[in-house]
Amino acid sequence: MDGAMGLRALLCVYLASLLVLQGMPTQGSPTGRPKVNKKRQTLDTAVDGVTIRSLKVNCKVTSRFAHYVITSQVVNNADEAKEISFDVEIPKTAFISDFAITADGNAFIGDIKDKVTAWKQYRKAAISGENAGLVRASGRTMEQFTIHLTIGPRSKATFRLTYEEVLKRRLMQYDIVIKVKPKQLVHHFEIDVDIFEPQGISKLDAHASFLSNDLASQLIKKSFSGKQGRVLFHPTVSQQQSCPTCSTSLLDGNFKVTYDVNRDQLCDLLVANNHFAHFFAPQNLTNMNKNVVFVIDISTSMEGQKVKQTKEALLKILGDMRPGDYFDLVLFGSEVQSWKGSLVQASPANLRAAQDFVKHFFLAGATNLNGGLLRGIEILNQAQKNLPKLSNHASVLIMLTDGEPTEGVTDRSQILKNVRNTIRGKFPLYNLGFGDNVDFNFLDVMSMENNGRAQRIYEDHDAAQQLQGFYDQVAKPLLVDVELLYPQDTISDLTQHRHKQYYEGSEIMVAGRIADHKLSSFKADVLAHGEGQEFKMTCLVDEEKMKNLLRERGHMLENHIERLWAYLTIQELLAKRTKLEGKEKADVAAKALQMSLAYQFVTPLTSMTIRGMADEDGLEPVIDKPPEDSLPLEMVGHRKTFKLPASQPSPTGSSPDIQQLPNQVTGVDTDPHFLIHVPQKEDTLCFNINEEPGVILSLVQDPDTGFSVNGQLIGNRAGSPGQHQGTYFGRLGIVNPTTGFQLEVTPHNITLNPGSGGPVFSWRDQASLRQHEVVVTINRKRNLVVAVEDGGTFEVVLHRVWKGSAVHQDFLGFYVLDSHRMSARTHGLLGQFFHPIDYTVSDPHPGSDPTKTDATMLVKSHQLTVTRGLQKDYSKNPRHGAEVTCWFVHNNGAGLIDGVYTDYIVPDIF
Repeated sequence: MDGAMGLRALLCVYLASLLVLQGMPTQGSPTGRPKVNKKRQTLDTAVDGVTIRSLKVNCKVTSRFAHYVITSQVVNNADEAKEISFDVEIPKTAFISDFAITADGNAFIGDIKDKVTAWKQYRKAAISGENAGLVRASGRTMEQFTIHLTIGPRSKATFRLTYEEVLKRRLMQYDIVIKVKPKQLVHHFEIDVDIFEPQGISKLDAHASFLSNDLASQLIKKSFSGKQGRVLFHPTVSQQQSCPTCSTSLLDGNFKVTYDVNRDQLCDLLVANNHFAHFFAPQNLTNMNKNVVFVIDISTSMEGQKVKQTKEALLKILGDMRPGDYFDLVLFGSEVQSWKGSLVQASPANLRAAQDFVKHFFLAGATNLNGGLLRGIEILNQAQKNLPKLSNHASVLIMLTDGEPTEGVTDRSQILKNVRNTIRGKFPLYNLGFGDNVDFNFLDVMSMENNGRAQRIYEDHDAAQQLQGFYDQVAKPLLVDVELLYPQDTISDLTQHRHKQYYEGSEIMVAGRIADHKLSSFKADVLAHGEGQEFKMTCLVDEEKMKNLLRERGHMLENHIERLWAYLTIQELLAKRTKLEGKEKADVAAKALQMSLAYQFVTPLTSMTIRGMADEDGLEPVIDKPPEDSLPLEMVGHRKTFKLPASQPSPTGSSPDIQQLPNQVTGVDTDPHFLIHVPQKEDTLCFNINEEPGVILSLVQDPDTGFSVNGQLIGNRAGSPGQHQGTYFGRLGIVNPTTGFQLEVTPHNITLNPGSGGPVFSWRDQASLRQHEVVVTINRKRNLVVAVEDGGTFEVVLHRVWKGSAVHQDFLGFYVLDSHRMSARTHGLLGQFFHPIDYTVSDPHPGSDPTKTDATMLVKSHQLTVTRGLQKDYSKNPRHGAEVTCWFVHNNGAGLIDGVYTDYIVPDIF
């Protein structure tokens, strides 16, 4: 096996928010365990001839900036080639910055480029369904990265992954979490954490979820003194054994390091290499009294465990409120109700009454999110206006919902505007999204626009603890209206420096660039309001201290301060672009991309390809970062090699995160309405097909290639007796027989090659799959796109229905994005319109419905009466759709379609 092309990169590229270490070969004995050689009574750590010789995690922290390097060496002791894997889990908040593989005497180095360029290069190579990659979230806070590699006999491979993050202080400490799971005993296993904090380290601890306290105290070495701290975990092979006679490893879980720094001095201002970092977390301040309104979703979708856990958390939170706090509760279903309608003091009697109210409220109706929020905002505004003694409190609005707005104002842009215009920057809004069915991006944008943040609450046994944990972070405000100010003529490119509130146990972090020769005039002024007093302080740079720090930490300090600034800036730009549209969004994305490339971070706008490495079909591995709101995925069936990029990039030079679609498309959606875009006429025709549930219709059929798309109808399960039962597409079959490609799509699952036990994906996955010349991109909970080289590009749209909807079953829409390369003989209910169609419309006049216009259409030698109407195109906006004006052809498209509609009924989905 020689060189780059000889190496088969069976790539799987995942990403998450901690750090899993795995080094298992992907083939081998059924148990996947090392063997004990009984004759010699020595431990053989190889699995199927493959040994993990070493697995090391090195973490260096300098002033909250953490730089991780994971290195693993795997040896193939067998006399034949073996497939090995390298699996890592890293924090969702981290950026990969380097990856390299050394194998069979060749070095393969990661190359970070903009996502569009990487994606175009990726598309150039065709791979089979057994060779691909996967990017996915893993757990609540993790992203998983995996690559599979075949190495030659008696050879070794070394993997090295580098990633970086800024540690955020929560509840009085910084957390470093490393998830460990090598799946076999490792000759040399080591975790080495080195911490350098100029303020001095005040506490340092470490524990492992897989070790008892006694064992942890023996195996984990930790020490700190002054500015430096270190944690070392270096178990021998025997110490890794799950029991003295076992050949399995006990290393399976989280390794967590926690620390904090001294707060003796109020000023923590670092300057190096024309960049600065300012850390603000003053101690010994008096807790401010707060005004808090809890706005709670009580729609019927909250039934079961969700409402039970919400009540449990609210009862605990109310029990923890301080006597000086004021509060109220707002509930929203179809209607909005409040407990008191104004703020009341957290006296024992009021708290007992509020807890009784929480215990006994019940669920009702849909989701009037807008009404609930505006009621909560009004209560806080009225208190600040009418009760002077409350105007100096720290006001907080906390909203929890498990769904999307379905009652009252439901337009998201209008809700955002309403909330902005009523809060007017006076207090923060924290949105909690409960479960998977919330529009989390919408909640996140709303919170960011109003000085707060959003957090997802996962549906799990600990949901009440998650809610309580969030509240704990904002329960003790110490300062409000915090501003960190710097001389304008000395700095540029400043990160966020105004914060509505500062909470006990947290930290405000600001970074920026200092102009040349301006260090002598550089300073930081901090202004804020505390409990009954103004807070003011000025920080100056201690140049002598900085010189000493540079001598102690050298280039690492300079480098880490600059990269801390770059990391914070990119994170803020990525968050800012979610709130913008059009040119403003494109400009912010361009700046974030430029910085991502300059500092070599894999962000949502960049990808890493591994130069020189390819599989047998010529495909380079591509490492992407999943979307910022990715949910954990579960692979169904055996491991597949599918490349799952975070998003389908634009093939044009426009913003990398926006997929460009045609302005108008041909497709079929809802009950089922067929939309036929006729570009020659700049017009659209439409018709319905009325058939029974279970019937399968031919949508696209290309006899030259055999490519076909068929759709099966489902009924509206809750139709009233005697009424026309609406039908929708509930199952689609897409086939490309020349390559053996089959795809079955339902509202629940997407299955590749179902006849041969292929992999199954859910609509929660974010993935891109390639098999020969067909690429399938799944955009989580939204749509999927099927692109056939030298063929067409098609989109399947997912429609989720909600309680109270007129439709009672999830269904699919199908759209044709590009068909110009399909053969001239392509047919089907949609396929026959891939080629020009001529018609004329004349004699417009009022129809039987006076609000609509009828006209006469001449088409295919038929004279038809058609009606001008509106349909919806969901191809670009699967959630809301866009209205399309069309000429409606009656009687199942009679006279427009070739033959009659029953000619298009087929016996099987494939």
